[in-house]
Amino acid sequence: MSKDVTLDKTSFSGHVSRRGFLKGAAAAAVAAQAASVPIARAQQPDASTFWGGGDFGSPRFAYLGTYTVGNGGNGEGIYLYQSQPITGELKLLKLAASTPSPSFLAASHSGRFLYTVNEVSNFEGNSGSVSAFSVNRQTGDLTLINTVSSQGAGATFLSLDASGKFLFVCNYGGGTLAVIPVNEDGSVGTAVDVKTDVGDVGPTTATNAPPGSFAFSGHDAPHVHCAIPDPNNKFVLQTDLGQDRIYVYSLNPVSGKLTPAEVPFVALPPGDGPRHLAFHPNGRWLYSIQEEASTLTFFSYDSTSGGLISQQTISALPPGFAGTSFASELRFSDDGRFLYVANRLYDGIAVFAVNFKGELKYVGEAATRGDYPRQFTIDPTGNFLYSCNQRSDNLTSFRIDRGSGVPKFIGQYVPAGSPSCIIFLPSGR
Repeated sequence: MSKDVTLDKTSFSGHVSRRGFLKGAAAAAVAAQAASVPIARAQQPDASTFWGGGDFGSPRFAYLGTYTVGNGGNGEGIYLYQSQPITGELKLLKLAASTPSPSFLAASHSGRFLYTVNEVSNFEGNSGSVSAFSVNRQTGDLTLINTVSSQGAGATFLSLDASGKFLFVCNYGGGTLAVIPVNEDGSVGTAVDVKTDVGDVGPTTATNAPPGSFAFSGHDAPHVHCAIPDPNNKFVLQTDLGQDRIYVYSLNPVSGKLTPAEVPFVALPPGDGPRHLAFHPNGRWLYSIQEEASTLTFFSYDSTSGGLISQQTISALPPGFAGTSFASELRFSDDGRFLYVANRLYDGIAVFAVNFKGELKYVGEAATRGDYPRQFTIDPTGNFLYSCNQRSDNLTSFRIDRGSGVPKFIGQYVPAGSPSCIIFLPSGR
């Protein structure tokens, strides 16, 4: 474990720029990336601008993915919300689309299309699927365009490349990564490339688990959990929770084909279970969250080769924690000063300061006020955080203290059946 580090607020450049089969105690999965628009406090209008009056005062649409089967199965599809940018209030507008277990969502960069995995294993016999929807930007309504195979069971995560032409789809049950092309009309096509993880898996006991932990989940087989493009859209990085690996692929931006990088993967400690990844806004640092160990690992990133060098591993839980917890999601503040982490069973959002070297230091936490936070997001203003509490069937809302980084509960509980993923619709470009 690395030593604590202190936050150097003057050192940043200013550029802002699963799983589903947890044994016994849990179920895991998720992350999506919302557009971030940093807003200075002095620019915030008064509450009279609620629901209108400029970019900051205008409401924004948010979409919630849920489980309709398995993992609770109390949802009915994708729900549409509006956010109140001054108070952080979320208002449910409607069920926007009935679709099976849309557990992870991604929006096109233009905000005209919405994509979801369908976390099932019976599409075309034995696969999950990916569905594309057009978005009415005035009403938020969704219209199904088409659905294709995800090329593996239990699709659990997807992300878009920078061009918006390819989706990287992770199939936890099938152990595959599929590259799905996106057409100009927003529809999705048949996979242009499929990678299957093969080889040994790690032990059921995590190397870095907290004392007394029984967090055993995905080390029965390879389980592809997350795949994201790097900031230059040159490489794709993918976690395999069962193999305790992060794979690195070179991306052909024309064909969408993936080729193993010069160093095709890096290994995490046996049994720790890498789940999700996040790049710091500066593009030079990569962070991995391990599900079974509940740890964070910081890597320096070589954008020319896709190379990763481990710099620090620390607990994602508060100091002194003992027992079982499953880490789920990580996300940066818009200015890169803080990293937020969700921990299930512990049911809290931990906050870490990031110093000028990229190292992390625990600075505080917020109880999620709900059970089993599978995913969370930060709104476009950077001021509010929303937690998807899967087992308690609700969303909870928090205001982020911009000085300390710690979220404060604002008193709002929003009912939601088996919530899995919430994202904000981009403003478009």
